[in-house]
Amino acid sequence: MPESKFVIANGLRLHYLDFGNTSGPPIICIHGLTANAHSFDAVAPRLAGRYHVMSVEVRGRGESQWGPPTEYTLPAYVSDLRAMLEALSIPRASLIGTSMGGMIAMTFAVTYSAKVERIVLNDIGPEIDPTGLQRIMDYVIDPPDEFKNMAEVVAYYRETYPPIAKESDAVIIEWVRWSVKPTPHGTLTWKMDPAVREAIRQAQATPAPPVDLWAAYAMIAAPVLVVRGAESDILSPTTARRMCEVSRDTRMVEVPGVGHAPSLSEPVAVKALAEFFGL
Repeated sequence: MPESKFVIANGLRLHYLDFGNTSGPPIICIHGLTANAHSFDAVAPRLAGRYHVMSVEVRGRGESQWGPPTEYTLPAYVSDLRAMLEALSIPRASLIGTSMGGMIAMTFAVTYSAKVERIVLNDIGPEIDPTGLQRIMDYVIDPPDEFKNMAEVVAYYRETYPPIAKESDAVIIEWVRWSVKPTPHGTLTWKMDPAVREAIRQAQATPAPPVDLWAAYAMIAAPVLVVRGAESDILSPTTARRMCEVSRDTRMVEVPGVGHAPSLSEPVAVKALAEFFGL
């Protein structure tokens, strides 16, 4: 079982899971938009035999402290990652990022290239398919504030999150239980800071001009492994192929029968990670 730890970064008490083997080369795992450090519970132990794996929780998620409402932004998350590595005396690390975590990893690798050994981008790239982006925005922006019990949480995810709709209740409970917490009156509510959703609402209401991330991606010096869910509506096949063309040190693997995003415990993903990290 991983050890729950905290570190102060940019004035916030941020949480991470430490999977042990502190003498190994560090791997930092970064979760998606509304997820948490437990997103990597299935894959981290496979890497921990050789690597020191740490799964971080971005500000405002999980057990990490909530930040100022105006600072739930990509630059803030990248700055937090830099501060966490400095606080933990880690000069250089490999990064595994799922969805938003991959955006953080890409940006960090461009900004602090000397600090990055390797990168795994789990179902994310410089372009996001508009169909999948809208799907995520729809369920992120306006969820229920509370649930009567865990059964309601499971039902909500079955309805709004297609990638796990066919899983058993037990599997879904294990996946979602880290995202909710009890309220004083016996119901369940989200651990995530409500201001994260509000920031997304405001961004949708007043969208910023689109940013071309391809030039930035081409600047990444570290080797990259792109893991794409074959049924993903976030990372298109065209974008994934172009990533391999833009960066000669990028390789890509598709996980069959999986949408956004692979758990990284699928056989195809396990094999690709083992080859990429020399296991």
